[in-house]
Amino acid sequence: MPAFDAVSANRVPGRAARFAVVDPATGEPFDEAPDMRPEELHAVVGRARRAWPGWRSDPAARTHALLRAAEAVETAGDDLARLLTREQGKPLAESYAETARTAARLRYFAELAPRTRRISDGRPVRSEVRWRSLGPVAAIVPWNFPLQLAAAKFAPALAAGNTVVLKPSPFTPLATRLLGSVLAAALPEDVLTVVTGREPLGARLASHPGIRHVTFTGSVPTGRAVAAGAAASLARVTLELGGNDAAVLLDDVDVERIADRLFWAAFRNCGQVCMAVKRVYAPARLHAEVVDALAQRAKSVAVGSGLDPDTRLGPVNNAPQLARVEEVTERALADGARAAAGGHRLDGPGYFFAPTILTDVPPGSAVVTEEQFGPVLPVLPYGSVDEAVDAANGTGFGLGGSVWGTDLDRAEAVADRLECGTAWINHHAELSLAQPFAGIKDSGVGVAGGPWGLYGNLRPFVVHRPEDT
Repeated sequence: MPAFDAVSANRVPGRAARFAVVDPATGEPFDEAPDMRPEELHAVVGRARRAWPGWRSDPAARTHALLRAAEAVETAGDDLARLLTREQGKPLAESYAETARTAARLRYFAELAPRTRRISDGRPVRSEVRWRSLGPVAAIVPWNFPLQLAAAKFAPALAAGNTVVLKPSPFTPLATRLLGSVLAAALPEDVLTVVTGREPLGARLASHPGIRHVTFTGSVPTGRAVAAGAAASLARVTLELGGNDAAVLLDDVDVERIADRLFWAAFRNCGQVCMAVKRVYAPARLHAEVVDALAQRAKSVAVGSGLDPDTRLGPVNNAPQLARVEEVTERALADGARAAAGGHRLDGPGYFFAPTILTDVPPGSAVVTEEQFGPVLPVLPYGSVDEAVDAANGTGFGLGGSVWGTDLDRAEAVADRLECGTAWINHHAELSLAQPFAGIKDSGVGVAGGPWGLYGNLRPFVVHRPEDT
């Protein structure tokens, strides 16, 4: 298969409405994407509906098509990764990893199939629970992991026999458009369509009466709006609405041994990870040591363009998010917090913010209670484990959390008290394709990942027949 041309795949016809896409490393536009009109979206959903019966009818053909799609993604990996870095900002090595993860997710779900279940309840009836697909699925994806989160939505939906309309963030539409072109070579026509545009395109897609399942990742307010829009047609919703994950360090923790892992659990992708560590609770006697260890790493990490091979941290993805990170940091500093490292924007072009470690942070500060979603990490002292657990559970979020210590049984007992969907011990934000991923409280509705993600795209269909006599 020939290499794909990232530029031509994203070129916009002269007659089409379009919008600019900005390189966050420079702060300047470098390309454009189509701004879809309402009537165009309606036509796309209609074609997805018409493609659904053929796609759902042949599981073996679906498996082969998804495996071909995985191979196509791997073949186009260089172009996808470079374009992803250009529009998202992350280091190129992370973009390659994201592209590989996209292919791996397609391959995983291609081999996964629902199981028919026989129900025996003493009656002279043979009852079987079978599984049927839902119809067209709307997949609405944020800008932090455009390809990986897209695949987390479309791979199980397609494997289940649904068709998909995929809408990326207007901040990162280009690599997803290229991905759509790559997948088009492996999938039947209209089985997966990428649509791009500024709002209210996402709202129109979520509320379209032809959509039967809306899967969305993004902010809590937007997630609520998506759910309200989908309610009009009683479409199923799966919402992953971010997190404010706490890392609780126990008093037997080896600070120097875990410092690198803890730092990158917070700062990977410039802190723009829903399940990143966003708060650290350290025993009072170890607090200064933890702050110093993290601050040393924040001061020494290489920050720059993701295309530079020496870069470990890229820019914040977009200007509104940079303003948000700056705002919560300045509010914390005004309330008495101290920046042990960073605390400010970096001079020069682009959306760069210095990797920041905050200490002496008031517990009620927004940088603690809200999701900052950037390269800023508050470190707070605690007196007792009960106090730390109460603080960790004291926000409206419940996506993930972690406990760090030498005594693994004790750490697990503390982790079991965290109010979240996933708890890690001595690491954070590591997921297997085979495990469920879900939050509680404001962090979401529904389950993604593993067989749970597949069944979330299916409905049960029960067949009763008399037993043979």
